Formats: sequence, structure tokens, C-alpha cells
Amino acid sequence: MKIKESIPSDLSKVLQVERQAFGDDQGPEIVDLVKGLLSDPSARPLLSLLAEDNGRALGHILFTRAQITNFIDSVSAVILAPLAVIPERQSRGIGGRLIKEGLRRLSASGVELVFVLGHPEYYPRHGFKPAGELGFEATYPIPDEHADAWMVQALQPGVIGKVSGKLFVPMR
Repeated sequence: MKIKESIPSDLSKVLQVERQAFGDDQGPEIVDLVKGLLSDPSARPLLSLLAEDNGRALGHILFTRAQITNFIDSVSAVILAPLAVIPERQSRGIGGRLIKEGLRRLSASGVELVFVLGHPEYYPRHGFKPAGELGFEATYPIPDEHADAWMVQALQPGVIGKVSGKLFVPMR
């Protein structure tokens, strides 16, 4: 398996992964989200990674630009959404490898914070911590029973504790 940065000609593979991973219930909505983010200049810089095995797409991860109120120009932040792996290849480490490679590339590029709204038992295994407890408010209200699903990871030392606020996603 190899992980590569997706290019425009990979769009059909990326969307097929999303459709398969999220099924009939959420698939169409996620496909629309991914198409919109990939074409939205306000989401840039973005990082879109595709996991493939012999040309077959197995997984996809997307990171898009985000900002923190009061720290708009001084903090580089992104949001991870979505992470998808085709059903027959789930629970084999592909999602974890996509996260690890994405975080490595983002860290090398100087990104300081990565946010995710995701499964509270999965993402902490990859270094994410509850964002609300660290002073970060989600873009949209999150019910108390799901507060631990809002998470953050610092990619540069000393950022958490120095920065706090509400995350927002710039839109064109």
C-alpha cells in the first residue's frame, strides 16, 4: 500500500472511497462535502491523501484550513474531515497510516494545530486530546454528551496553553 497526495485526476477514486465508506445514509452528503472542499479556494491550503494498493483506492483523508478567533494570522490550524476507508479494508491500520502521514506532512509545513470531530475512542490513539478541555470551542455547538468527540492535536510545541478560542472555517 502507498499513500500519495491526491491530484485532480484522482477525484473519482476519492469520491468512490467516500461513498463506500459512508454508505447510502451519509455517503451522498460526504461526497458533496469533499467535492465542495476540494474546489473551495478558502479551504486552502489543504492536504488530500489517498491510500492505494495496486491502483485501487482504499482510503482517503482530507485536511482543510481553519482559523481560531483572535488568532487569525498568528496560528496555522487545519481541520481533519473526513477520514474514510472502504469497508472491506477497515480495521487494518489504513486510517491510522493516513492520519500519521497527514500529520507528518502538516508538521513539516509548519501547521500548528489539527482539529477533528470524530470518534472519541479512535482519535486519541493517534494523539488527539479533548479540545474543549484545552480551551478550544467548536465552530458549531456540540451537545454535552458528545463533547469528547471534539479534539485537537498540537504539531508544534508550546501552542496549546498559549492559544485558545473558537474555531471557524473560512468560506468564500
